[in-house]
Amino acid sequence: MHSLLVHRPAARAALVAIVLVVAAAGAAAADAGKGIEQALVAAQQDKRGITLYVSGQTIAGAVTKVEPGQWVEMKNQTSGKIIVRIDRIDGIAAP
Repeated sequence: MHSLLVHRPAARAALVAIVLVVAAAGAAAADAGKGIEQALVAAQQDKRGITLYVSGQTIAGAVTKVEPGQWVEMKNQTSGKIIVRIDRIDGIAAP
């Protein structure tokens, strides 16, 4: 019975560490999403082109509308309207 008591504080500490790591990862993801939204809004306001990286594909164009936390609407020379969910965007390249 004594060995069970010895392992319980160690298990509790390990559980707390896991919870903290998961919470930090969630916060980092939220920060990344916020940064992506800010870059999209800045590109729209500055009327400059931007490149999105989505699931290994690149999508270049001009941002026409941003629905915060939802989607971005873009257009380019080949497509009049492109809509991408913000949570699907892996990265952005902006000049």
